[in-house]
Amino acid sequence: MTPTGTVTFRIFRFDPEQDLEPRFQDFSVPVRKGSTVLEGLYYIQQNLDGSLAFRSSCRSGVCGSCGMHIAGRYRLACETQVLRLGTDVVVIRPLGHLKVLRDLVVDMTPFWAKYKRIRPYLIPGEPPPERERTQSPDDRAKLDGLIDCILCGLCSSACAMGGADEDYLGPAALLQAHRFVSDSRDGATEERLRLVDGDHGVWRCHTIFSCQKVCPKDLDPAGSIARLKREILRHRLRRLVR
Repeated sequence: MTPTGTVTFRIFRFDPEQDLEPRFQDFSVPVRKGSTVLEGLYYIQQNLDGSLAFRSSCRSGVCGSCGMHIAGRYRLACETQVLRLGTDVVVIRPLGHLKVLRDLVVDMTPFWAKYKRIRPYLIPGEPPPERERTQSPDDRAKLDGLIDCILCGLCSSACAMGGADEDYLGPAALLQAHRFVSDSRDGATEERLRLVDGDHGVWRCHTIFSCQKVCPKDLDPAGSIARLKREILRHRLRRLVR
């Protein structure tokens, strides 16, 4: 197809092995209706500068690996259509609050460490049944909007508290904690609530809703954090009245 025009991609560049400071570099990218930012990045890498570093995998908004800061907002590059941004200069930066390894590639180790801390797997409170742990349709419905997280990290990068407190679990991990607290098959509610009840857990959230705004799956991390707070308070009251 014939391109409908060109757009300038102004991309954050930094190679710690060669550069003393980060910089921005401009590239002229041909675009047509439906062209995505990820397609533009591949065009640059394949035709203009093979040293450009970025992550991607599925190209379908499923894996979450192409998360970055695009035109003033955290987005998935594979889902972001260039012409819909309404600008001739698309500024692209890496995810925030994380060490830049090279260009648009960041070290996700702290993000995954926080995810690991909430123990993101079922912890049954009973011996295994003969066949499987069943779940009613109503109980399964309680997980709607929680199990669809693709762990792209956009919400955690958009969170202002993530920049102020490097130990803050962050909206992605806390949404996952809520997912397991809400699962009728899980038997570790008390333990999970203890894990998130602290200055670096749910109480660090200031409910700014930046996480909710950037979620590519329209999930509600701020709502999950609020529900965890209420559940923690309920459990505290139960212990007091015993």
